[in-house]
Amino acid sequence: MLGRSGILAVVVGLAVAPSAALAVSTPNDAASTHAYLLASYTALHTVVTTWSSAEADVRKLDLELHAECPLVGAGSPQSEQEQELSTEVAGALVASYSHTDGAALRAFVRAVTPLRWSNPSIARLARKLTQARRALGRLPIPDLCGDVRLWRAGGFGAVPATTHSYDQRVNAIEIKEIPLRLLAPYERPADRALSARVAHLSTRFSELEFVHGQDDWNMLLETLALNQ
Repeated sequence: MLGRSGILAVVVGLAVAPSAALAVSTPNDAASTHAYLLASYTALHTVVTTWSSAEADVRKLDLELHAECPLVGAGSPQSEQEQELSTEVAGALVASYSHTDGAALRAFVRAVTPLRWSNPSIARLARKLTQARRALGRLPIPDLCGDVRLWRAGGFGAVPATTHSYDQRVNAIEIKEIPLRLLAPYERPADRALSARVAHLSTRFSELEFVHGQDDWNMLLETLALNQ
Protein backbone atom coordinates (compact mmCIF):
# COMPACT_ATOMS: atom_id res chain seq x y z
CA MET A 1 0.00 0.00 0.00
CA LEU A 2 0.95 3.49 -0.51
CA GLY A 3 1.27 5.66 2.54
CA ARG A 4 -1.21 8.22 3.65
CA SER A 5 -1.54 10.98 0.94
CA GLY A 6 2.05 10.28 -0.07
CA ILE A 7 3.20 12.97 2.40
CA LEU A 8 5.95 10.52 3.42
CA ALA A 9 7.00 7.28 1.79
CA VAL A 10 9.89 4.90 1.33
CA VAL A 11 13.34 6.46 1.66
CA VAL A 12 15.59 5.72 -1.29
CA GLY A 13 18.60 3.48 -0.90
CA LEU A 14 22.10 4.24 0.34
CA ALA A 15 23.49 4.21 -3.18
CA VAL A 16 22.79 7.90 -3.69
CA ALA A 17 24.42 9.09 -0.49
CA PRO A 18 28.13 9.19 -1.46
CA SER A 19 27.65 11.89 -4.12
CA ALA A 20 26.35 14.28 -1.47
CA ALA A 21 29.41 13.76 0.68
CA LEU A 22 31.61 14.94 -2.18
CA ALA A 23 29.38 17.83 -3.24
CA VAL A 24 30.29 21.48 -2.78
CA SER A 25 27.46 23.44 -1.25
CA THR A 26 26.30 26.59 -3.02
CA PRO A 27 23.99 29.34 -1.69
CA ASN A 28 21.24 28.06 -3.98
CA ASP A 29 21.67 24.51 -2.63
CA ALA A 30 21.39 25.80 0.92
CA ALA A 31 18.31 27.90 0.17
CA SER A 32 16.58 25.04 -1.63
CA THR A 33 17.42 22.63 1.16
CA HIS A 34 15.95 24.98 3.75
CA ALA A 35 12.79 25.43 1.67
CA TYR A 36 12.43 21.67 1.19
CA LEU A 37 12.85 20.95 4.89
CA LEU A 38 10.32 23.61 5.76
CA ALA A 39 7.82 22.26 3.23
CA SER A 40 8.33 18.73 4.51
CA TYR A 41 7.90 19.78 8.11
CA THR A 42 4.73 21.72 7.33
CA ALA A 43 3.19 18.86 5.38
CA LEU A 44 4.14 16.24 7.96
CA HIS A 45 2.91 18.32 10.85
CA THR A 46 -0.43 18.79 9.10
CA VAL A 47 -0.82 15.10 8.32
CA VAL A 48 0.12 13.90 11.80
CA THR A 49 -1.98 16.42 13.70
CA THR A 50 -5.07 15.92 11.50
CA TRP A 51 -4.90 12.15 11.32
CA SER A 52 -8.32 11.89 12.99
CA SER A 53 -9.85 13.77 10.04
CA ALA A 54 -8.50 11.22 7.59
CA GLU A 55 -9.84 8.41 9.76
CA ALA A 56 -13.25 10.08 9.82
CA ASP A 57 -13.26 10.30 6.02
CA VAL A 58 -12.38 6.62 5.72
CA ARG A 59 -15.22 5.71 8.09
CA LYS A 60 -17.54 7.83 5.95
CA LEU A 61 -16.43 5.88 2.87
CA ASP A 62 -17.02 2.63 4.73
CA LEU A 63 -20.55 3.74 5.70
CA GLU A 64 -21.27 4.57 2.06
CA LEU A 65 -20.17 1.08 1.04
CA HIS A 66 -22.29 -0.41 3.82
CA ALA A 67 -25.30 1.48 2.52
CA GLU A 68 -24.78 0.73 -1.19
CA CYS A 69 -23.25 -2.73 -1.48
CA PRO A 70 -22.60 -4.57 1.81
CA LEU A 71 -20.88 -7.94 1.32
CA VAL A 72 -21.17 -7.58 -2.45
CA GLY A 73 -18.17 -9.87 -2.94
CA ALA A 74 -19.49 -12.66 -0.71
CA GLY A 75 -18.66 -16.11 -2.05
CA SER A 76 -15.78 -14.94 -4.22
CA PRO A 77 -12.81 -17.31 -4.46
CA GLN A 78 -9.40 -16.22 -3.26
CA SER A 79 -7.59 -15.70 -6.54
CA GLU A 80 -5.34 -13.41 -8.53
CA GLN A 81 -8.43 -11.58 -9.72
CA GLU A 82 -9.52 -10.91 -6.16
CA GLN A 83 -6.05 -9.55 -5.47
CA GLU A 84 -6.70 -6.95 -8.16
CA LEU A 85 -9.93 -5.91 -6.42
CA SER A 86 -8.05 -5.80 -3.13
CA THR A 87 -5.48 -3.52 -4.72
CA GLU A 88 -8.27 -1.28 -5.97
CA VAL A 89 -9.60 -1.04 -2.40
CA ALA A 90 -6.12 -0.06 -1.22
CA GLY A 91 -6.05 2.61 -3.91
CA ALA A 92 -9.42 3.91 -2.76
CA LEU A 93 -8.02 4.19 0.75
CA VAL A 94 -4.99 6.11 -0.49
CA ALA A 95 -7.23 8.38 -2.55
CA SER A 96 -9.39 9.07 0.50
CA TYR A 97 -6.32 9.97 2.54
CA SER A 98 -4.99 12.22 -0.21
CA HIS A 99 -8.31 14.04 -0.52
CA THR A 100 -8.30 14.74 3.22
CA ASP A 101 -4.74 16.08 2.99
CA GLY A 102 -5.26 17.73 -0.39
CA ALA A 103 -4.39 21.25 0.72
CA ALA A 104 -1.15 20.12 2.36
CA LEU A 105 -0.31 18.01 -0.69
CA ARG A 106 -0.81 20.94 -3.09
CA ALA A 107 1.13 23.32 -0.85
CA PHE A 108 4.10 20.94 -0.77
CA VAL A 109 4.11 20.61 -4.56
CA ARG A 110 3.95 24.39 -5.01
CA ALA A 111 6.83 24.91 -2.57
CA VAL A 112 9.15 22.23 -3.93
CA THR A 113 8.57 22.43 -7.69
CA PRO A 114 10.68 25.60 -8.23
CA LEU A 115 13.59 24.45 -6.04
CA ARG A 116 16.96 23.75 -7.65
CA TRP A 117 20.10 21.87 -6.54
CA SER A 118 23.48 21.47 -8.20
CA ASN A 119 23.48 17.82 -7.12
CA PRO A 120 21.74 15.94 -9.98
CA SER A 121 20.59 13.12 -7.67
CA ILE A 122 18.69 15.55 -5.45
CA ALA A 123 17.30 17.46 -8.42
CA ARG A 124 16.03 14.23 -9.99
CA LEU A 125 14.46 13.01 -6.74
CA ALA A 126 12.75 16.35 -6.16
CA ARG A 127 11.31 16.38 -9.67
CA LYS A 128 9.98 12.81 -9.36
CA LEU A 129 8.58 13.50 -5.91
CA THR A 130 6.56 16.52 -6.98
CA GLN A 131 5.29 14.68 -10.06
CA ALA A 132 4.22 11.71 -7.94
CA ARG A 133 2.50 13.84 -5.33
CA ARG A 134 0.70 15.80 -8.02
CA ALA A 135 -0.56 12.50 -9.46
CA LEU A 136 -1.56 11.35 -5.98
CA GLY A 137 -3.61 14.47 -5.45
CA ARG A 138 -5.51 13.75 -8.67
CA LEU A 139 -6.25 10.12 -7.81
CA PRO A 140 -10.03 9.58 -7.66
CA ILE A 141 -11.90 7.22 -5.38
CA PRO A 142 -13.05 4.39 -7.68
CA ASP A 143 -16.54 2.91 -7.95
CA LEU A 144 -15.82 -0.07 -5.73
CA CYS A 145 -19.43 -1.22 -5.57
CA GLY A 146 -19.82 -1.09 -9.33
CA ASP A 147 -16.58 -2.89 -10.03
CA VAL A 148 -17.20 -5.71 -7.55
CA ARG A 149 -20.76 -6.10 -8.89
CA LEU A 150 -19.42 -6.46 -12.43
CA TRP A 151 -16.86 -8.99 -11.25
CA ARG A 152 -19.56 -10.98 -9.46
CA ALA A 153 -21.91 -10.82 -12.47
CA GLY A 154 -19.14 -12.35 -14.57
CA GLY A 155 -18.86 -15.32 -12.24
CA PHE A 156 -15.80 -13.94 -10.44
CA GLY A 157 -13.71 -14.35 -13.56
CA ALA A 158 -11.78 -11.48 -15.10
CA VAL A 159 -12.00 -8.20 -13.22
CA PRO A 160 -13.55 -5.19 -14.97
CA ALA A 161 -11.30 -3.11 -17.18
CA THR A 162 -11.88 -0.19 -14.82
CA THR A 163 -10.27 -2.14 -11.97
CA HIS A 164 -7.27 -3.07 -14.07
CA SER A 165 -6.68 0.49 -15.28
CA TYR A 166 -7.15 1.94 -11.78
CA ASP A 167 -4.63 -0.49 -10.31
CA GLN A 168 -2.14 0.48 -12.99
CA ARG A 169 -2.66 4.14 -12.17
CA VAL A 170 -2.14 3.53 -8.44
CA ASN A 171 0.93 1.35 -8.92
CA ALA A 172 2.52 3.97 -11.18
CA ILE A 173 2.60 6.47 -8.31
CA GLU A 174 5.91 5.98 -6.51
CA ILE A 175 6.55 8.34 -3.62
CA LYS A 176 10.22 8.60 -2.62
CA GLU A 177 11.28 11.34 -0.24
CA ILE A 178 14.70 12.95 -0.61
CA PRO A 179 16.79 11.25 2.09
CA LEU A 180 17.78 13.67 4.82
CA ARG A 181 21.33 12.33 4.74
CA LEU A 182 21.55 13.38 1.10
CA LEU A 183 20.52 16.91 2.03
CA ALA A 184 22.74 17.14 5.11
CA PRO A 185 25.80 18.63 3.33
CA TYR A 186 23.63 21.53 2.14
CA GLU A 187 22.01 22.34 5.48
CA ARG A 188 22.67 25.62 7.18
CA PRO A 189 23.58 25.26 10.87
CA ALA A 190 20.12 26.52 11.83
CA ASP A 191 18.50 23.84 9.64
CA ARG A 192 19.83 20.95 11.69
CA ALA A 193 17.11 21.31 14.29
CA LEU A 194 14.50 21.54 11.53
CA SER A 195 15.88 18.40 9.92
CA ALA A 196 15.64 16.59 13.27
CA ARG A 197 11.99 17.64 13.61
CA VAL A 198 11.29 16.34 10.10
CA ALA A 199 12.89 13.01 11.04
CA HIS A 200 10.81 12.83 14.23
CA LEU A 201 7.56 13.52 12.39
CA SER A 202 8.53 10.99 9.74
CA THR A 203 8.84 8.33 12.43
CA ARG A 204 5.54 9.39 13.98
CA PHE A 205 3.84 9.19 10.59
CA SER A 206 5.20 5.69 10.02
CA GLU A 207 3.85 4.61 13.40
CA LEU A 208 0.40 6.00 12.67
CA GLU A 209 0.34 4.45 9.22
CA PHE A 210 1.39 1.06 10.57
CA VAL A 211 -1.26 1.08 13.30
CA HIS A 212 -4.18 2.49 11.31
CA GLY A 213 -3.51 1.89 7.62
CA GLN A 214 -3.84 -1.90 7.72
CA ASP A 215 -6.93 -1.68 9.93
CA ASP A 216 -8.60 0.75 7.53
CA TRP A 217 -7.86 -1.48 4.56
CA ASN A 218 -9.22 -4.56 6.36
CA MET A 219 -12.36 -2.64 7.33
CA LEU A 220 -13.17 -1.78 3.72
CA LEU A 221 -12.38 -5.30 2.53
CA GLU A 222 -14.67 -6.79 5.18
CA THR A 223 -17.48 -4.47 4.17
CA LEU A 224 -17.15 -5.65 0.57
CA ALA A 225 -16.51 -9.30 1.61
CA LEU A 226 -13.18 -9.40 -0.19
CA ASN A 227 -9.95 -11.11 0.86
CA GLN A 228 -6.56 -9.47 0.91
